[in-house]
Amino acid sequence: MRQTKIGVIGTPLLVMALLPCAAVPALGQAAGPPVQAGVKAAQRAAKTPTQKAGGPLQSLTTRPERSNYNETSRYDEVVKFIEAVAAAAPRTVRLTTFGYSFEGRPLPLAVVGHVKDASPEAVTSSGRTRIYVQGNIHADEVEGKEACLELLRALGAGEHAEWLDSMVLLIGPIYNADGNEAVTVKNRYNSPVGGVGQRANRQTPVNLDLNRDFMKLDSPEARSFAFLMQRYDPHIVIDLHTTDGSIHGYRVTYAPPLHPASAPGVVELARRELLPAVTRAVKAKHGWDYYYYGNFGRQAEPGTLRTFSTTEPGPRYSTNYVGMRNRIGLLSETYSYLLFKDRIAAARAFVEEVCAFASRNGAMIRKAAAEADAQPVVGQTIALSGKPVRSAEPVDILVGEITTVKHPYTGGRLRVATGVTRSEKMYESTSFEADETTRAPRSYIVPSNLDAVVDRLEAHGVKFSKLAQAASLKVEQFRIASSKLAERDYQGHKARTITGAWEDGDENAPAGTIIVPVDQPLGRLVVLLLEPRSEDGLAAWNLMDSVLEKEKPAFYPVTRTMEEVK
Repeated sequence: MRQTKIGVIGTPLLVMALLPCAAVPALGQAAGPPVQAGVKAAQRAAKTPTQKAGGPLQSLTTRPERSNYNETSRYDEVVKFIEAVAAAAPRTVRLTTFGYSFEGRPLPLAVVGHVKDASPEAVTSSGRTRIYVQGNIHADEVEGKEACLELLRALGAGEHAEWLDSMVLLIGPIYNADGNEAVTVKNRYNSPVGGVGQRANRQTPVNLDLNRDFMKLDSPEARSFAFLMQRYDPHIVIDLHTTDGSIHGYRVTYAPPLHPASAPGVVELARRELLPAVTRAVKAKHGWDYYYYGNFGRQAEPGTLRTFSTTEPGPRYSTNYVGMRNRIGLLSETYSYLLFKDRIAAARAFVEEVCAFASRNGAMIRKAAAEADAQPVVGQTIALSGKPVRSAEPVDILVGEITTVKHPYTGGRLRVATGVTRSEKMYESTSFEADETTRAPRSYIVPSNLDAVVDRLEAHGVKFSKLAQAASLKVEQFRIASSKLAERDYQGHKARTITGAWEDGDENAPAGTIIVPVDQPLGRLVVLLLEPRSEDGLAAWNLMDSVLEKEKPAFYPVTRTMEEVK
């Protein structure tokens, strides 16, 4: 088997973990023990350069930089950092907000580009490619936040100026603002050793994982995201994460939209053009390996090959949700066993190469989005769920190696990559094909008393109308064979699973009934929100329980029709 060194050890965190504890210094001083002579060789082995801004931003530093990469930025520091960059580069960087957290913190958004102001109108009317970069959706995954700040500083200092001729960058470094502030040194097993926020936003009443909330929109953060998508309409969304544990050999693993109902042209552009270009560019510039996101499955029996399998396709996840809106959603998962400084650099490199690709291929990206918006959905077969597709032949996957060191402040164990990888033949499963499907109708007919459903449709930006007067309609109605709630609570809900079949019928719809056309840019999203068998539909998230649970009806409360309803 091939083995290769990838040089990941050598930043100060590992040094600190291997040496006796030292008191944490005041902010602005370097944290951790002094550098020892033997560390310098290890630092030379690392391929992560320190990138400094010039001009008036030269003295502007992030909290990791000031703390020897032992601490992460707090909310107020993030806001002040963006303010400082905007003050130094007022013609290209502007600070605004795009919503609120549960505790009422404004969610900061840096708008970077040649636009007259930070308003959605100024950005969308520019005609440029729009890219939204999001960090910190999981508050214990903090390198994306820091990478956003580093990149913003570089842009303010004039780096990558050519990008702004063809694009506008929207940078939201701290999506889970409340969770970010709940810092302890035990929130995650890996660096930074000075602590990170909580993974879930535990300040909410139902302890939400914000990356499971993009269909049901329980949180103000998810609603803020949906508003941003409507108002700024980014062509590409990059969501920055950290892996949960697979010991592979890639600095970053990534995924495009995974739900099989996503617009094919958008997904194909990401898979065949964008992500391969990013992978090649990073390898050429840094020598780092990036690949599709995956986790290792167990061998079915001794001697058989494992499978490297991606995450779930549900649109409850941010980038899959973006795909349902006909836009390119890109999941970036930085390897958790890298040291903090290296993870920041890896996340930043991913964003930079996506932007570089977009600056060269903006017309192609905008065309793909426009064509997806215009693509007919009515009458088409739409996937409601997906099943994994396994590669026909085994492929080479890089497997990593880790060691453990003592956490200097908890006594627990930190897992750190050794820098050794080997290639292993295994199958891969990085995409999904349709499992449950349905034929998209012309319209869905929603009773006006389903307040929670109407509220979510509005929040997603779905277009609908109300009947001005009663109407007799030829419809399909879904006869329920079974309707069951899960035994266990998940994200504050007990998932509802409905089985049955559509059958022809007649409906006397009263005035005020909600008519939701599928012939609109968000038609794919409409189908997945309103179909009874959709795994992430509003019924699955209990938002029709006012009828389904209380009344136990024979038919699903939402009907559908192929007739044109006026």
